Amino acid sequence: MKYDIIKPLHKNGDWCDVSKYRPVSLLTSFSKIFETLRQRRILKHLTKYNILSTEQYGFRLGLRTDNATYKLTTEILNAMNNKLLIGGIFCDLEKAFDCVNRDILLSKLKFYGISGTDFRLYESYLDNRYCRTAIYNDSVNGNKVSQWAKVRHGVPQGSVLGPLLFLLYINELPKIINKTSAPIIFADDTSILFAHSNLIGFNKNIHVVFTTLNKWLRANQLSLNFNKTNYVHFTTKRNMTVNLKIGFNNNFITNSSYTKFLGVTMDYTLSWNNHIDLLVKK
Repeated sequence: MKYDIIKPLHKNGDWCDVSKYRPVSLLTSFSKIFETLRQRRILKHLTKYNILSTEQYGFRLGLRTDNATYKLTTEILNAMNNKLLIGGIFCDLEKAFDCVNRDILLSKLKFYGISGTDFRLYESYLDNRYCRTAIYNDSVNGNKVSQWAKVRHGVPQGSVLGPLLFLLYINELPKIINKTSAPIIFADDTSILFAHSNLIGFNKNIHVVFTTLNKWLRANQLSLNFNKTNYVHFTTKRNMTVNLKIGFNNNFITNSSYTKFLGVTMDYTLSWNNHIDLLVKK
């Protein structure tokens, strides 16, 4: 049950660029039955003690991408109606599922009350896992496979338990930034909205939260992809946008007039023109 065959799933961009693929684990059927049982039990525990953050919408019963999109647009429109400055940082976490540190994850499971036999099961589930990559080759009409290698980091993508374990790994993130911002998270898709009545306070909140975010990510051995993380300042059509220089350790994110949020393209005026144009092309 600890041997995963990795099938690379192309996301977008250059087909010859390894970073453009998602490593999906093909697991045995019995392993998935075992994981489903563990998932149901841990969900009961998390629900009973109200452990999961309310800002997290991913992989949770009764919550979908629709709920996260509705929350985001409602926050923006409310701020506009109250004549507040409103902007959002849309984060891209670099290889988030693959960079999970297992020692940190186990310490968090223990912190959230998972102990005894249950804890040892999760410890065993994460320890001594092996994987190899299989790529279909037309010339031999079959798969070319790599050698088995030990997996030292991450949770298996394509597993039943992996997404839930990742939610627990980043569960405390919203709590450290939600006093001066409104985080909306779907699994590893992290969006942070900022609203303020004046530009000085607005700018200060953004820089404090962005620094706090990056320090937390470093402490948990995760990182932002600064090339894909962007800032959008939302405004009405008659107002000018505000361009801010947002960065950490001399790495800066781009100011953009639109962003993609859970498959929906949102522009800075919420006119939906960009989203309609992309749908028409499809």
